[in-house]
Amino acid sequence: MTDSQQGGRGVGRLYGVGVGPGDPSLVTVRAAELIGKADVIAYHCARHGRSHARAIAERYLTGSQLEERLMYPVTVETTDHPGGYRGALDDFYQEAAARLAAHLDAGRDVVVLAEGDPLFYGSYQHMHKRLAHRYPTEVVPGVTSISAAAARLGTPLVEAEEILTIIPGTLPEEELAARLAATDSAVVMKLGRTFPAVRRALERTGRLADARYVERATMDGERTGALAEIDPESVPYFSVAVLPSKVAALDSAGRPFAAPAQDASARDASARHASTQDDSEAVGEVVVVGTGPAGPLWLTPEARGVLANATDLVGYTTYLDRVPVRAGQVRHGSDNKVEGVRAEFALELARRGRRVAVVSSGDPGVFAMATAVLEAACEDPYRDVPVRVLPGMTAAHAAASRAGAPLGHDYAVISLSDRLKPWEVIARRLRAAAEADLVLALYNPGSKSRTTQVGSARDLLLEYRSPETPVVLARDVGGPTERVRTVELAALDPADVDMRTLLLVGSTQTRWVRRGGGAEVVWTPRRYPEG
Repeated sequence: MTDSQQGGRGVGRLYGVGVGPGDPSLVTVRAAELIGKADVIAYHCARHGRSHARAIAERYLTGSQLEERLMYPVTVETTDHPGGYRGALDDFYQEAAARLAAHLDAGRDVVVLAEGDPLFYGSYQHMHKRLAHRYPTEVVPGVTSISAAAARLGTPLVEAEEILTIIPGTLPEEELAARLAATDSAVVMKLGRTFPAVRRALERTGRLADARYVERATMDGERTGALAEIDPESVPYFSVAVLPSKVAALDSAGRPFAAPAQDASARDASARHASTQDDSEAVGEVVVVGTGPAGPLWLTPEARGVLANATDLVGYTTYLDRVPVRAGQVRHGSDNKVEGVRAEFALELARRGRRVAVVSSGDPGVFAMATAVLEAACEDPYRDVPVRVLPGMTAAHAAASRAGAPLGHDYAVISLSDRLKPWEVIARRLRAAAEADLVLALYNPGSKSRTTQVGSARDLLLEYRSPETPVVLARDVGGPTERVRTVELAALDPADVDMRTLLLVGSTQTRWVRRGGGAEVVWTPRRYPEG
């Protein structure tokens, strides 16, 4: 807003000024200039009356300025305010904004000091929301505690295509774990009393060993170290947890750099130890990861974390191509028909101490790699190799969501592939499911070498279902060539079905309805008629 927009009234200007993380020498030139010229200096503080922001800016004050100390009525304690904690703060912000507005209306320039950056978890933002649309305003950015922490650690936060996630430690522990699992690098703010939950979340996601701790970055009493070694009782609010860049820690060949603090003799000793260590003594882990039917939107946070932290990725090449390339990871792609070989290869890597993610589309336990890995893992010499299975969005559920809710009642899942079981078994199961009036999700309906199964299944089901029974043909759901349409059972043409297609065949109760605008939905009622 400009002065002319104020109709020529001599109102003051509002400045939100970031003063950085703690060291007064990190205050920007623009911030120092405005602090020295302001008529009014405002700052927030708790009920003890001390303000970190004012302490940082003190050397730039003139001593003749008006000061507005905006004291919070509550911080973390309880309140008897009728609106509760949020109501007490809202009233406080309104009253504080009114005090600043009085100065601005009188033509005084007001600088509101903000530790770090004014619009990054800062108290100033509450004044900005209430005043910036009414008065000419300027926000002066400041060095954040995140930048200060990274500088003090001497460790890059992100490099290349890595993603940095900023997380408030006040989130529930489950949410903390999900966010930490899903990102490359992270900074967790607002520790203090939240530290135990943050530490547990890091441990649950297998990232505790990489986590660093920074306390009071650039201030007196600064402390850094490995987060796992920090006493929870000693952690103040002004501290952060950092998961730094993994890419930055690797050399051009994907090997870890030696720690900067090590001298030459320490590096030599470390290298000798690594060269003499017997890989057979270290046991890694195999995690079978479900990536969903297609693309990163279908990945769970836990799956993202495992894929990011793996040393090796093993899988069918088409599925591996869906996983981002990361520096330092080794990718082992293979053909789609060597599941057993792939499983043993992954387990052998884990025996050598590698963290292996076996990539599977959809859910790895549904006609996918989990069974192959577990079958091999239950035999010597792999019985002691840790194996985990992470679920993924199944193709059936993804297809059903596109069509409506065809799986709203009982349903059966059957693969039409007779590569690993005879067609007679498939036909017997189709009849049993059809006689039970179950909705059917039919996987692997056809391929270049299997062309008769869809027609045979259709003819068999027509013995039990009406020709008008809806059949959803879902191809490449979630992918670039997605196509989902519904036909009558009698009109199902095997030529329209390939290996990337999944079929959902309705029961006698399934409805196929055209709604407003011509949209069609397929759904199966939750209640089955009596008798």
